[in-house]
Amino acid sequence: MKIKKNDMVQVIAGKDKGKTGAVLKVIPEKNRVVVEGVAIAKRHTHGTNGQTGRIVERPMSIHASNVMILDPDTKKPSRVRIEQRDGVRVRVAIKSGNVLS
Repeated sequence: MKIKKNDMVQVIAGKDKGKTGAVLKVIPEKNRVVVEGVAIAKRHTHGTNGQTGRIVERPMSIHASNVMILDPDTKKPSRVRIEQRDGVRVRVAIKSGNVLS
């Protein structure tokens, strides 16, 4: 996958379109990513060991095709290309040509 953990991405489709956040988790088997502050779901938990039950909000995964990496220079969404530079595979933002960390 061209998206990795801690990348800054922008959602380009779905109910959270336009939101940005860092990638918390990548699930390559399902081609999905978990993005901070996007696709928040509420889960009702039971109380255990004397604690009361509560409602917990946590981010759910979204399909990787619904996000684009933000270009570090322009802070705008950009597609990503894989290139060989000095014998090493690197990810390059197409808009600016800069190498992504």
